[in-house]
Amino acid sequence: MWLGKKEHGMEMKQMKVARLAMVLGMGLSMVACGGGEGEGPVVPPPPAPAEYADKHMPAGWWGDAAKVEEGRKLFIGDTNPDVNCASCHGKDGKPVKAGARDFRKGDRMSLYSDSVWFWRISEGVPNTKMKAWKSKLSEEDRWKLVLFERNFGLAGKGWDVDKKSWVDAASVSAAPAATPAATPAAAPAAPAPAGK
Repeated sequence: MWLGKKEHGMEMKQMKVARLAMVLGMGLSMVACGGGEGEGPVVPPPPAPAEYADKHMPAGWWGDAAKVEEGRKLFIGDTNPDVNCASCHGKDGKPVKAGARDFRKGDRMSLYSDSVWFWRISEGVPNTKMKAWKSKLSEEDRWKLVLFERNFGLAGKGWDVDKKSWVDAASVSAAPAATPAATPAAAPAAPAPAGK
């Protein structure tokens, strides 16, 4: 069938609009699926609030394999049936539920200090499905979770409080938790006078 000039122009416009819609639709679906579910752009998390800002991994834990194993058991729900991080974050750190953080992404997870990570486990994350776990887990157990979870994307690393970055865990484990203030050496006591 022969189309007039006007009809041909209209048909061409419709084809262009249809192609544009298809290209935009494909582009949007790629963007939506590109970064993993719930991941979005890599931006630093907010700093831990005052009540958590000075909390850090207990001294010597970064290299403690027994504590890591306790953290693993907590993570997969073996220790506490009310807590099963793997049900959202996956046993291997790869999320199994939409919106769960992918712990395997070291570039993202390195932005979380141990304090921020502990705070998020303790208080949950607003406007997400991440619940607060402080009512179900002791402070020690929450630190064990941080210890285990960092292995997915930051294996062998520990948070260095002074450098404010993740470093080789062996160098953190060797450092004391807090350096006591230096006290001057006491002068030797004078001998007591004889005969008194």
